[in-house]
Amino acid sequence: MLNGEQIGGKKRSSFYYDLWNIKYLSKFKWDDLTEEIAMKNATREQKLAMELSAAKRERDFYLSKVDQSKTLSKIGERLKKKKKIEMVPKVVRQFPQKKPVSNDNGENRAQLSKDILAGVFGGSS
Repeated sequence: MLNGEQIGGKKRSSFYYDLWNIKYLSKFKWDDLTEEIAMKNATREQKLAMELSAAKRERDFYLSKVDQSKTLSKIGERLKKKKKIEMVPKVVRQFPQKKPVSNDNGENRAQLSKDILAGVFGGSS
């Protein structure tokens, strides 16, 4: 009915020369469109709520660990004052290391004979 018709209005209107482009969709209800939009909005809100709750959990975990660290350091300070214990320096352990194999121009490396290499790669010498 309106498809291909001029939108109309006054000639000075910016829509005067525009045409309607409307197609009739059978069995389509306006509620279908609004329901889909509402569903998308609901899922977006749900994802946002999940992200916020995860961020709050991370924040609370971090703050609890900070509080725990502060309390442990205060307990350590009180014990240090009470007993006047000198702090033992941290032990740095030395582990024996194996010496690397020296590479003297390949003299120490095991070399394969040419007969074995020819047998493997099919070459003839």
